[in-house]
Amino acid sequence: MKKASKFEKVAARCWNLLNEGKPFTPIFTTGVFLLFFIGQWSESSFWFSFFLSLAGTLPLFILNFLYDFPLFLRNYLFIPLIAALLLLQAPPISLWLLAAGVYFFFTVFFWGTLYYHLRIGTTWLNFTRFWKLVLKNSDSTSGNAQEQLPKVLMILTVWHYLFETAKDGGLGFAEYTPVLYVTAGFGLLAWILHRYLFDWKPAEYEEFTEKESIQAKSDKVIVIVVDGMRKDRFEIAHTPFLNKLKAEGTEYRQMETVYPARTVVCFSSMFTGTYPREHGITSNMVWRLGIKVESIFDSLRKVGKKGKLLGIAHLVDAMGSDVETVTAVMKNDVADPSIMQRARNIMESENPDLFIVQMIATDQTGHSRGVFYDEYLQKINEADKLIEDFVDYLDKEGHMENTTLIICADHGQADGIGGHGHLDEGERFVPFIMHGPHIRKGMTVEEKHSLVSLAPTIAHLLGAPFPANSRGPVLKQAIKESREM
Repeated sequence: MKKASKFEKVAARCWNLLNEGKPFTPIFTTGVFLLFFIGQWSESSFWFSFFLSLAGTLPLFILNFLYDFPLFLRNYLFIPLIAALLLLQAPPISLWLLAAGVYFFFTVFFWGTLYYHLRIGTTWLNFTRFWKLVLKNSDSTSGNAQEQLPKVLMILTVWHYLFETAKDGGLGFAEYTPVLYVTAGFGLLAWILHRYLFDWKPAEYEEFTEKESIQAKSDKVIVIVVDGMRKDRFEIAHTPFLNKLKAEGTEYRQMETVYPARTVVCFSSMFTGTYPREHGITSNMVWRLGIKVESIFDSLRKVGKKGKLLGIAHLVDAMGSDVETVTAVMKNDVADPSIMQRARNIMESENPDLFIVQMIATDQTGHSRGVFYDEYLQKINEADKLIEDFVDYLDKEGHMENTTLIICADHGQADGIGGHGHLDEGERFVPFIMHGPHIRKGMTVEEKHSLVSLAPTIAHLLGAPFPANSRGPVLKQAIKESREM
């Protein structure tokens, strides 16, 4: 299996500019505006009016970058859109139709069909389902039609008004006043919504992880992360091996992911033990490369131990050289089998004390085909079998004798294009199973816990100091005391 190339790493970062909702809005809106006036590009007066009107629209762009409107908050976006229509001259309907047409071409055909066909091998007819997923998607990505279209149409309305006014030579304070009303009103609405209705973020641990004496319990810890495995769908999938691990180990029934539940954010929190505000990774679009705090890999190095994370190129942006990359450009049906074969090779060649494996096919199926279809359950079924085969291999090679095995997801996935980030239904709680000689058997923990406990728990098991900013408590409910051994 190939590693992710330098080109793929750069391409992944560029794609996030179009995938993440905040950068997508200004890029897309500007593109539509320029396309609408393509016949005037050769006129010098066009560019003067273009940049002058862009400057006037810039505060609105900034507000839309600062505030997103996920879940039910997007319903309020029609208020500033209607206000713009009432206070300003309505733009040509052809401008709105162009924006809507280009938007659905990009999301349904370019992204949902061409992109996924070339990258993971989905059918050329994927658009027949993907349009429904785009309309239902609630997360603040570019694929959220009910958020992106009102925002884009509002900005285009304001921009077109300023552009036409500038062309007529009359863009003074009086002409700009209604734009100020729209912009200020939008900013006030956004602030009120985020201040009083944006209330679904998980509670955070305020204290650092309580220090303890260092004494290793396990020789190895193996963590297998089934990316995007939604908990309620996992529970109805056919997973005999994972069910066996639950029966013979400890299951955490309310293991909560972090906010925002983006893949790179979640992995960063899982393996630093702290939150985005501290480790600095706040979305999959990583503007400043590298986490700002210690990771579990740093902790292990302090005691002469080694960790390795096998995952996609995005994770390099946060974890750097501790990540062994896998290419995400391959047919989805062979992605996880290839990853697990690569995992065997790493165990044979490097034999790390901590080995983390990211399985990606379930997540990719949720994004490309939706989570409420049989294909999604099938990928969970296949993950179960691949994990069983990998554990059998580890056992035969003598790697499981004093090893703790942890199976979990980084986040769930919501309806629509399998969105995850703002903790819609199906995103918040994830499967979490611990198994091994030091793990209590047949135990179920019903209390709410957080994935930020994963890093300190690994450190506890391997006899390493906690990462410096770790806040999650060690998951001691699952770990046997010495008298139980």
